[in-house]
Amino acid sequence: MNIHEHQAKELYRQYGIPTGKGAAAFTVDEAVEAAKQLPGPVWVVKAQIHAGGRGKGKFKEAAAGEKGGVRLARSVEEVETFSREMLGNTLVTIQTGPEGKLVNRVFVEEGCKIARELYLGIVLDRAAAKPVLMVSSEGGVEIEKVAAETPHLIFKEHFDPHAGLMPYQVRKLCYRLN
Repeated sequence: MNIHEHQAKELYRQYGIPTGKGAAAFTVDEAVEAAKQLPGPVWVVKAQIHAGGRGKGKFKEAAAGEKGGVRLARSVEEVETFSREMLGNTLVTIQTGPEGKLVNRVFVEEGCKIARELYLGIVLDRAAAKPVLMVSSEGGVEIEKVAAETPHLIFKEHFDPHAGLMPYQVRKLCYRLN
């Protein structure tokens, strides 16, 4: 199952995980309205496609500008510009292949100071026939590079989907993340 970032963050909020405020927008007007509802003075406009590497991606269309699919806006006018440039255009990332993916929605999120980035993901390990929780202290936009160059910095815990992740497994991973 693939979900967008804004959907994942809504799930986080439902389970009490502290998460910045934001809203998905299908139109430029919706993106502007979302920005006006958030505190500012900085917002992040993020293309919502099912692919990683959005920030370093490039749009096929020249009208989308030179920046990738994650942009820092310092005014509501910039939120409007970035949304207009992204919506309806094709973002090509390391995970989309050269055909790219059409951006039908953006996520407008309040800006924040980032003290530390971590990576967390759950994928299905087909060989083990179980989900595996993966974490790394080397979070951010280059997890594929971390996996290729320093795989020892990615920690994994397989778990039984019926029993769920056990508290000792979470403690073990948290310890590895310091």
